[in-house]
Amino acid sequence: MDPLLVHPDPAPPELVQALDMGGWAWKGASDVDAARRDEPADGWVGAVIVAGSDSEEAFRFCRAIRSGDVNVDSVLLLIGGGQLASLDFREDLFDDFCLYPFHPVELEARLKHQFRRSGQIARAEVIEYGPLAMNLETYQALIEGKPLDLTYMEYELLKFLASHPGKVFTRETLLSRVWGYDYYGGARTVDVHVRRLRAKLGEEHANLIQTVRSVGYSFGASRWA
Repeated sequence: MDPLLVHPDPAPPELVQALDMGGWAWKGASDVDAARRDEPADGWVGAVIVAGSDSEEAFRFCRAIRSGDVNVDSVLLLIGGGQLASLDFREDLFDDFCLYPFHPVELEARLKHQFRRSGQIARAEVIEYGPLAMNLETYQALIEGKPLDLTYMEYELLKFLASHPGKVFTRETLLSRVWGYDYYGGARTVDVHVRRLRAKLGEEHANLIQTVRSVGYSFGASRWA
């Protein structure tokens, strides 16, 4: 998996979360020397540069990339709205920019547009349905970009349901598929976990998990709705 170069290091927590949830491989670098030292054999597939409180440092980093000091294909600059004037006459230092603080959906779209090349970036498996995103490698889950604090079995149940949107499962099927055939708990176990998941999804999104009377539960909308 080809990594992205991220500056500065440590990266802002919200950027770390967005990259990890999107399944992007990346590595932080505090300066040009660190970027050169950790550079992959084929070079960095791209760079995400944050123009924080010290935008001049960010532009120096971009300039080093453009001069060939660091082997990077493409540069995405994250910059605050109050710093836009500093972009004048510096358009050659980056390929695209995104306003900071960013919305996770916008950042993901720009990352895909800027860095996705056939065969270059292999991303982690991610389940996305409406406001829900689940990274199956890191066991992270977000609802509208906000982390969900789930137990292991809550995550497993939500993952199974979200992997089969619109399909109805009986409590017994969920017990066997999620908890395993050797689990001896009753159907009430499923009801308890569904109730907890709905509470954590919040009132606005609790209906992602629907009760099908006399049958069981389903996730999302059926294609026959």
